[in-house]
Amino acid sequence: MSTQTNAAVRRDSKIGVKAIVQIGMLSAVAVVLMLFEVPLPFAPSFYEIDFSEVPILVGCFVMGPAAGAIIEFIKILLNFVINGTVTAGVGELANFLIGCSLCVPAGMIYKRNHTRKGALIGLATGTVIMTALGCVMNAFVLLPAYAKAFQMPIDALVGMGTAVNAHITSLSTFVIFAVAPFNLLKGVLDSLIVLLIYKKISPILKLR
Repeated sequence: MSTQTNAAVRRDSKIGVKAIVQIGMLSAVAVVLMLFEVPLPFAPSFYEIDFSEVPILVGCFVMGPAAGAIIEFIKILLNFVINGTVTAGVGELANFLIGCSLCVPAGMIYKRNHTRKGALIGLATGTVIMTALGCVMNAFVLLPAYAKAFQMPIDALVGMGTAVNAHITSLSTFVIFAVAPFNLLKGVLDSLIVLLIYKKISPILKLR
């Protein structure tokens, strides 16, 4: 084996180890951020914003969308181990899919266009996809799962929405006036934070 080949193997090995370390580090940061939730005035108390997608988006931009999906999975898994579940894992699966719907498209677009414009387009696309998927998942998976887990009718959950927003009178209006604004706001805030910090921290995280 030539000297150049040996050097390439060592370099690739170092990149692999560094990627694993960074995935672990970003996953840990995401889990910690998941613990700090901010309530919203237009939605029931069980809808609280956290910023755990920020390190995942950073991971997508630095290492690619596949790494972001892995970080999202580890975050959900660790939170499951730490806090357990009240939906027999259904909520965790839905949250994984919703989180990936923001981060993976953003990472895919940025991977093809490594510019600020590419980042903006990726983040905007991810936010729109997450908002749409979040509405569908909440209407057909999450809210029914929560209702079943807590042994209450869907109308009771709708009533919790009505208590904070008089426009919420049914499951469809719950999705329109609570779920959609929640996911849209989350996507916008996460995106703004990433745009503010990425250029400052990316040199530390670059694999090469």
